[in-house]
Amino acid sequence: MTKRNSSHDYSLRSLQSLLGVSKRVLTGLIDAGFVQPTRGRRNELRFTFQDVVVLRTAFQLQSAKIASRKILRALAKLKAELPEELPLSGIRITAVGDSVAVKTGLAQWDAVSGQHLLDFEVAPIKGDVAFLDSTPRNLKSREQQADEWFALGEQLTGTDVVGEEQAYRKVLELAPSPHYSAYTNLGVLLCEAETRCEEALSVFDRALEHFPDDALLHFNRAIALEELKHCDAAAAAYERCIELDPTHADAHFNLARLSDIRGDTQGLVRHLSAYRRLSG
Repeated sequence: MTKRNSSHDYSLRSLQSLLGVSKRVLTGLIDAGFVQPTRGRRNELRFTFQDVVVLRTAFQLQSAKIASRKILRALAKLKAELPEELPLSGIRITAVGDSVAVKTGLAQWDAVSGQHLLDFEVAPIKGDVAFLDSTPRNLKSREQQADEWFALGEQLTGTDVVGEEQAYRKVLELAPSPHYSAYTNLGVLLCEAETRCEEALSVFDRALEHFPDDALLHFNRAIALEELKHCDAAAAAYERCIELDPTHADAHFNLARLSDIRGDTQGLVRHLSAYRRLSG
C-alpha cells in the first residue's frame, strides 16, 4: 500500500467539497495570494491542511465584507504561526465591523494592529475556524497535548478522514499511557476504509497488549478479521468477546452468522437464541 503524502493531501475538488464553495471562488482566493499550492504528479494543484484553514478563513471574512487587502495582512501574520501538522483548537478568527479579530479564551485583539479589543460584537460567520492554542506547546504536558489531539480527531469525524487519522496517531504518539479511545477510534476508522483492515487489525492487536480483557476490542478485532476473510480467527475473537461480556448481543449475532457459514448448526441456534434474548 502506498503511503499517502499527508502534507499535501487535498486536491482542488476536495477543497470545493470541504468548503462548500465553487471552483471560481476558490480560484479567486488562490489568485489573490491567500495560499501558494504545490503541483502534483499530473500538474494538478495540491493543498496542505494549513491552506484549507487559510482559504476557509479568507472566504468567511470576505463574506463578512472585510477588504481582501486587510485579510491578506491579517492572515500573513497568523499563517506564519500555523503548524505543519493539524492545528489544535484555541484561537478563533472572526469579523468585527471592518476589522479581523483574533480571540483566545477571554483575550481578543485586532489581527493586523495587535491592539486588544474589549467586549466586541462578532459579526455572524458560518463556523469558527480553529487555529493554535495560545499556550506554547513546550509548556504543555504530553497528556494535555494528547487530549487536544483526541478532541480534534472527534471534531473531524465524518468530515476529514485524513485529518482524523492523523490526530488519533498523534494521540498514540504523545499520550504518556496507552490511550484506549484513540486505539479504538483509529482501528474502526481504518477498518471502515475496507482496504486498510490489515492496518486496523494491527492497531487492535497493539491495543490488546495494553487492554487484553476488553470485550469491545476483541469484537472490533473480529470484524477486521472477518473483512480479511479469516473466519476461524474471527470466530475465536467473537468467542473471546462473549467470554468477557456474555451480554454482547452483536457478538452473538455475528458468531451465529459465522456458525451458519461454517455449517455449525448447533452454534447457529445457540448464538442466535442468545442474540434474540439479549436484544428482545
